[in-house]
Amino acid sequence: MTGRFIVLEGIDGCGKTTQIRHLVEWLPNSGLMPKGAALVCTREPGGTLLGRSIRELLLHTADQEAPAPTAELLLYAADRAQHVETLIRPALERGDWVISDRFSGSTLAYQGYGRGLNGDLIQRLEQIATTGLQPDLTLWLSLSIEDSLQRRLGDKQDRIEAEGAAFLERVAQGFAQLAQQRSWCSVAADQSAGAVRAALEHQIREHLA
Repeated sequence: MTGRFIVLEGIDGCGKTTQIRHLVEWLPNSGLMPKGAALVCTREPGGTLLGRSIRELLLHTADQEAPAPTAELLLYAADRAQHVETLIRPALERGDWVISDRFSGSTLAYQGYGRGLNGDLIQRLEQIATTGLQPDLTLWLSLSIEDSLQRRLGDKQDRIEAEGAAFLERVAQGFAQLAQQRSWCSVAADQSAGAVRAALEHQIREHLA
């Protein structure tokens, strides 16, 4: 039996990391996973050894050495191709479940809507990198940019997070449109962490039971 692939998407500060930590504890005890199946927790960029090197190039390179927008897009595609081929697909074929912090939706939101790169090009690269693999369930944690900026006040920002409010606004609009086009499950992230947890658990039971 093939495993299940769950992705959490959303703008920076929406609480993905906190919620994934909870789901990693909850899912194996939820009764949803078959006996003997493992849960693999991963992220993009950086879910593989190669991906961790790419993540450093993408997020922590000094401005004067930072990748140009098209180079940035190709690095994300390279990270995803390695991720799918060496980690995600083998896990699913073993019958394991995979939960990922970000997947291809983030590239369309950040590089497409945020950077203004060609959407058709991004989707062609997505097809090449994923070889058609799609999540069984994408959970979008929706949050206003005001709340995102407030939550991250004083935090050290990576190169993408430091792009500013106008960039983030375009990304947020991108996520909203993608959620509608791709039938993602939307969960309001401006609730308490407990309410978000309960909503995510409900959506996972609803769609993967």
